Amino acid sequence: MEFLAEYGLFLAKSLTLVVALLLVVVVIAGLGQRTRRSDRGHIEVFNVNDDIDNITRSLKQAVMNPEALKLESKDEKKRDKDQAKNQKKDARAGDSERKQRVYVIDFVGDVQASAVSQLREEVTAVLSIAELQDEVIVRLESPGGMVHSYGLAASQLSRIVNKKIQLTVAVDKVAASGGYMMACVADDIIAAPFALLGSIGVVAQIPNFHRLLKKNDVDVEILTAGKYKRTLTMFGENTAQGREKFVDELEDVHTLFKDFVTDNRPGLDAETVATGEAWYGIRALENKLVDELKTSDEYIFDKCKSSDVYQIKYNEDQTRMDKVLDRFSALIVRLSNREELRHQGPYTF
Repeated sequence: MEFLAEYGLFLAKSLTLVVALLLVVVVIAGLGQRTRRSDRGHIEVFNVNDDIDNITRSLKQAVMNPEALKLESKDEKKRDKDQAKNQKKDARAGDSERKQRVYVIDFVGDVQASAVSQLREEVTAVLSIAELQDEVIVRLESPGGMVHSYGLAASQLSRIVNKKIQLTVAVDKVAASGGYMMACVADDIIAAPFALLGSIGVVAQIPNFHRLLKKNDVDVEILTAGKYKRTLTMFGENTAQGREKFVDELEDVHTLFKDFVTDNRPGLDAETVATGEAWYGIRALENKLVDELKTSDEYIFDKCKSSDVYQIKYNEDQTRMDKVLDRFSALIVRLSNREELRHQGPYTF
């Protein structure tokens, strides 16, 4: 019996190892396939006005009495007829006389700002048709992340502003650090009263195992060409000179970050807001980090009264393997983001 138990344990361990190896092979193969397919996707467009009209119509049918509903239906048909007549009139007058179009884009950022590839396609699609009287609303949610990634994301939004098209960024939850780097590009920033904004600062942390390795007689050779090719490392012995250079680099990034924010929002007091602190919407308004306290839902609903509003979304064409990898990656990102926020809070590094 003891032999069978040991054999069963050995078999279970072997099976676990084989499954783990197979999983690694499948993930690597899937990622390779995904890289080849990354340029394949399509733009989806949703009419927000129609969605609101459908919701309103369903609610009226549920709560209004039949006689009132009949009168409402008659009035609605008259409004539709008048609208169709106005559209024909606008068509004869030319496209310059049409109603304003508002394009809504969502950006949900992680540490790597991986949604920037999707944002690039959405901005390109909008700019191919948008005109000066139109507006782009970006519903932004991000705690920040890598400097170069969020710098690129901010540059994508700058493309809209450079075309002289109104850009409004709406923050319902958080736009901190790299997230605020993106938001500050906008002509107007609106935020929910308790959305979190700011965190204009830079942070980096590197674990160092040198003493542990030295204690166990393990040597690590780090060979470089260039005085500052490496400053702080995980396994080598860090020096005061390397540490000082690393801090200088952080300070330089912080200066670039502050300059970028103040260039885009000249009314800000950099000494007050660029301390690495984050503020809730009410305090952010006092510090001129935002222009108005309002949720994205309220802002978009109001726009629907006078404008044609469209939701723009870019979707990559996915295989079943892509979908499995997306779920796996989303789980890993969610766990890593939660761990980072618990230890550091919103950050850019």
